[in-house]
Amino acid sequence: MTQTLTIATRQSPLALWQAEHVAARLQTECGVTVQLLPLSTRGDEVLDRSLSKIGGKGLFVKELEVALEQGRADLAVHSLKDVPMDLPEGFALAAVLEREDPKDAFVSPRFADLDALPQGATVGTSSLRRQAQLLALRPDLRIEPLRGNLQTRLRKLDEGQYDAIVLAAAGLLRLGMSERIRARLPQLLPCAGQGALGIETLASRTDVQTLLQRLAHKPTQWACAAERAVSRQLGGSCSVPLAAHAVWAQGGSHLALRAAFGLEDGRLVRAEASADVGDQPAAERLGVAVAEQLSAGIRAAGAS
Repeated sequence: MTQTLTIATRQSPLALWQAEHVAARLQTECGVTVQLLPLSTRGDEVLDRSLSKIGGKGLFVKELEVALEQGRADLAVHSLKDVPMDLPEGFALAAVLEREDPKDAFVSPRFADLDALPQGATVGTSSLRRQAQLLALRPDLRIEPLRGNLQTRLRKLDEGQYDAIVLAAAGLLRLGMSERIRARLPQLLPCAGQGALGIETLASRTDVQTLLQRLAHKPTQWACAAERAVSRQLGGSCSVPLAAHAVWAQGGSHLALRAAFGLEDGRLVRAEASADVGDQPAAERLGVAVAEQLSAGIRAAGAS
């Protein structure tokens, strides 16, 4: 087994925190030396257009995959929500780590929560999923694009460009910024994989994959597999207003999965199902079943 591993990571403070977290666990739990390879990605560099217009969330992982291909890195650490549902040939999602809080966070210097926002308030988010669900709750809101790393988004809020912004709670918690969270938004379903970290390797690096299994958290991995199956069936990307979130119940053997899709007319189509799940294929079957239910609802809404 290679005694020194190199982690490819984006250069944002949150991405570096995530890579350092994985590095620390590899060092303490697996006894290997780890170094980081920080890289800039196109998703980080192009901030004047929405992700859906420049190629989607996969732009956050491409440069890291090139580093893996070229042998400059042994693994790459991603926010799982940024990882495309189908990886390019030759790559593998080797492990999913235990999830942080998957909920969306309401962040505002002046208002306590979503209900406290005045009529016509400006809310910042570039997520079509968040936009669809926010407008279903508050059609009076003005949703404005918001790109950049976490610190950039918070700076724009503090400069008064928005009345509030919506961010993933996980990122704020990981960077020790929980005080910026005015309220969680459980009424918004998260996107597939939100709050979880995914580790990618070359499919041929079975040595690294075996090692990473020591860090894997099966309940998170299977829940996210169900969510990603919904997204895969519906062509989910940042250009699709799709949410999917799975929660374990009944002692950790029963998985409940909910999904929502935003229609162009502002309506939300919802679907849900649950099943006993004992492995990843069973989780993915649950995701496919919910996706089929959701697709039927979308078709029915289109015909009405």
